[in-house]
Amino acid sequence: MDTGGRGRTRDIARAAVRAELAQVAFELFRREGFDQVTLDDLARAADVSRSTLLRYFGTKEDAVLAAYDGLDLKVAAALRERPADEDDWSALRHALDVLLERHRRDPVGALATARLVADHPGLRARQLEKQHRWRPALARALADRAGTSGPPALAQSVRAAAALDCLNVAQDHWIGSDGHLNLVELLDEAFAALAT
Repeated sequence: MDTGGRGRTRDIARAAVRAELAQVAFELFRREGFDQVTLDDLARAADVSRSTLLRYFGTKEDAVLAAYDGLDLKVAAALRERPADEDDWSALRHALDVLLERHRRDPVGALATARLVADHPGLRARQLEKQHRWRPALARALADRAGTSGPPALAQSVRAAAALDCLNVAQDHWIGSDGHLNLVELLDEAFAALAT
């Protein structure tokens, strides 16, 4: 009996429900304000029980930050796929394009999400904590590109951290401009400021 197919179908269905719940939560946060919305409010708005909501998100912060789940693996995969003769810094910059896909598809929604996170210290702290865990994946991808089997070198870890800081600074400037500045150009400029 092949249960692999059913498991994949279940995972896809779970991911779709999670995405739908996150969208409902985000719309409610935008309309009512993040601090005014409770988990019970989210459950009512999504027409699910509180226990169902808690199966997908342990906190309302998790509902907002779900958009960032798994992005470290996507960026690391994109980094490994960069041309072998490309320097690490350029490869990191291009790999971060994975994070800009939503910005390209839905700049208004991406700005609203970024602003919601930036405007709430608890959300911002959780996002930075989540992003902090991306560094090892990016450093490992740089080590893989170099053919290193051991732990990533200090320089690779520093480059990974610096790339994420460039992303955050560029995004802060983009939010500060109310989306009038170009996020891609800001990220390019941030990387150029540290290029050697």
